[in-house]
Amino acid sequence: MSRSRLIIAIDGPAASGKSTTARLVAERLGYVYIDTGAMYRALTYAALRAGVDPGDQVRMERLADECVIELHLDDERRLRVFLNGRDVSGDIRTPEVTANVSMVSAYAGVRRRLVELQRNIGAGGGIVMDGRDIGTVVFPDADVKIFMVADIRARAERRKAELHTLGNDVTLTGLALQLEERDRLDSTRDVSPLRKADDAVEIDTSSLSIEEQVERVVGLALERAGE
Repeated sequence: MSRSRLIIAIDGPAASGKSTTARLVAERLGYVYIDTGAMYRALTYAALRAGVDPGDQVRMERLADECVIELHLDDERRLRVFLNGRDVSGDIRTPEVTANVSMVSAYAGVRRRLVELQRNIGAGGGIVMDGRDIGTVVFPDADVKIFMVADIRARAERRKAELHTLGNDVTLTGLALQLEERDRLDSTRDVSPLRKADDAVEIDTSSLSIEEQVERVVGLALERAGE
């Protein structure tokens, strides 16, 4: 398979470094980057904005069918998330969305709809897609599968820095507890739980720089492509 057709799946828990790495790997290889977590966040944001209880599975599954969620690259090749034609890239990163997204993403009807969208986007290959079930459910036959992990302190520090840029300041302790709870919810849900695919390469990013993470994944991709 040529390099331009590879499907690269990067899974792992929140703040393990997978989204930043996936985006930069896509840039290096000239691929399209797909942030699946942003799609679940967009739906969660849609519910909160419309006054829909994220705990109401029936209404959330109906909302998933009604919403138009799109991912586009801007002129600087940054991923922008659109909900019903409106750019919500910043809105979906708030603590309120973060607190509810795991519950929303656990609903079978929600996952069925968004997985369908993700498969349609990536079917032609030449993509880097990150999430929690890419290598196990969305693209179980992906050419390259990565599972990223990191210790809880490193992940909390990364999430704190991310939230700070958005004007949200929270404590490391609070973030660590939030991340641990999200890990529990993501790993124990009935539908598409977070887990490492049997043939995935695990990368511990706790002490790795972003560039080191990118180099590791690009190397695996080039090896798989025979280059």
